[in-house]
Amino acid sequence: MYDQTMTFSIGNDRETNIKRILTTVYDALAEKGYNPINQMVGYILSEDPTYITTYNNSRNLIRKIDRDELLQVLIKFYLSN
Repeated sequence: MYDQTMTFSIGNDRETNIKRILTTVYDALAEKGYNPINQMVGYILSEDPTYITTYNNSRNLIRKIDRDELLQVLIKFYLSN
């Protein structure tokens, strides 16, 4: 079952929603005086929601994103620029 390459794809609407959530979380972290990149990387690596502030519902928003989806969007964006 796992001996074949698997593909993973998400739709454009979902990708747009992920970008919106990431922007909201980034802005909330910056407003609260945190280093948004460091905090978001900590969250992605550990899946510990305490890296994300509760300000502007950011913690709940980022938990709506599956980590695999998030990494796919980030890699796609990075490689396209």
